[in-house]
Amino acid sequence: MPDDRPNILLITTDQQRGDCLGIEGHPVLQTPYLDWVAASGVRFNHAYSACPVCVPARRTMITGRSAPNHGLMMNGNAPLPFPTLPGELGKAGYETHLVGKGHFGLLPTEAGFETAVWADSPRAGVDNDYQRFLVDNGIDWPRASDAHGALSNGYPARPWHLEDRFHFSNWVADGAVRFLTEREDDRPFFLMANFLHPHQPLTPPSFYYDKYLAMDLPEPCVGDWARVYDEPVRGLEPEPWRVSFDPVVMKQIRAAYYGSIEHIDHQIARFLMQYVLPSNTVVIFLSDHGEMLGDHQWLRKRNPFEASARIPMLWKFPDRLGIPQRRVLEHSVELMDLMPTLLELVGVEVPDTVDGKSLLPILKDEGGDWRAYVHGECAAVPSTDSGMQYVTDGKRKFAWYPGRDEELFFDLEIDPNEMVNQVDATDRQEEVALWRSRMIESLTGRPEGFTDGERLLKREGPTPGRREDVLS
Repeated sequence: MPDDRPNILLITTDQQRGDCLGIEGHPVLQTPYLDWVAASGVRFNHAYSACPVCVPARRTMITGRSAPNHGLMMNGNAPLPFPTLPGELGKAGYETHLVGKGHFGLLPTEAGFETAVWADSPRAGVDNDYQRFLVDNGIDWPRASDAHGALSNGYPARPWHLEDRFHFSNWVADGAVRFLTEREDDRPFFLMANFLHPHQPLTPPSFYYDKYLAMDLPEPCVGDWARVYDEPVRGLEPEPWRVSFDPVVMKQIRAAYYGSIEHIDHQIARFLMQYVLPSNTVVIFLSDHGEMLGDHQWLRKRNPFEASARIPMLWKFPDRLGIPQRRVLEHSVELMDLMPTLLELVGVEVPDTVDGKSLLPILKDEGGDWRAYVHGECAAVPSTDSGMQYVTDGKRKFAWYPGRDEELFFDLEIDPNEMVNQVDATDRQEEVALWRSRMIESLTGRPEGFTDGERLLKREGPTPGRREDVLS
């Protein structure tokens, strides 16, 4: 008897802001294919990365566990002594395959994937499937994939220096198309297609870079509470965190960032829209975290702000599953909800190690209680001598830097760009107290000593990024 369980296609980007989809109302960005997924499926308006750093976020995706409960709150290598999404699907009879970036802190096959065509980045000097692909195609001069001169976390931006077909995003799409068109297995599949970009290096093909460079682009939002520079600064390190660029440099950065997203959108179309994907396939699109992109004079991630922590999350279901679509949902959701949702959807028991909640009740519009807020954190925020903590429901946000004992409070409904810190506003003290109490509740019992159960306690320096008691 044929196995009619749905296939699963999980598409992820790296460092894509939640507001960086055309359908989000972005003033310039064009993402026609992802906009179609969003409009015809389900879009979560308040989806978050609870630990907005690559490895912790990706481990949360595939374990359903929060960062402190899977052991890494910063990038690093570590075992995963927990059931994983690909592992559980594989045991249940799914063919599981990863193409593109892994960055789980261990090899994809160690994370539960049956097979993988894998590279954590296009950076040269590392033996991986992408570098072998380049060499097999005659791109074999020293550090060929880095010959553009842009760094893996840097701000210098320029067009891709090789033919488009050698770009990492094209390579990921190639792998997805190849898997979908050449597979002979009659099992249902779980395919995870992981793009590196719009993460740096900021090197989209010239068509996309030139397109956005010719536009009037939005400028960064900088609240007075965040400002550390009063004017543009030259001579910053090439991989900076705090920034204030000349307008022409900021425009180049944003043109490359937006161009990288549209390039991925067009590559996704190759396996999403062109009669390659079986109709009985659940499609999910999300990112591991966002990108500050100059907002509040920050670059990169790790911060509690919307640009860093809010992510796109789109779901599209086969009609036969009967899940209501063409909706935008306002629930506060996060990456640890992915694993329990997919396992429940295909009839696989959810391990009791999972912290996340299945989204199926709200996707099916069945009502019931949902979490009041998301709690997020990062072990170290460079230049602050602190980690960070935040709680939000997408309408209000309370953030705290324990190394500085600095608090922030934003009304996201009237101030979505977080321009005004209202933590000391007289008419907001009742709300601030509520959200501070939620932070205390989230941190009570943690070994770092963030709270005594009644107050938040200053903790000198960054938070340890690794919990050996969890990993052992």
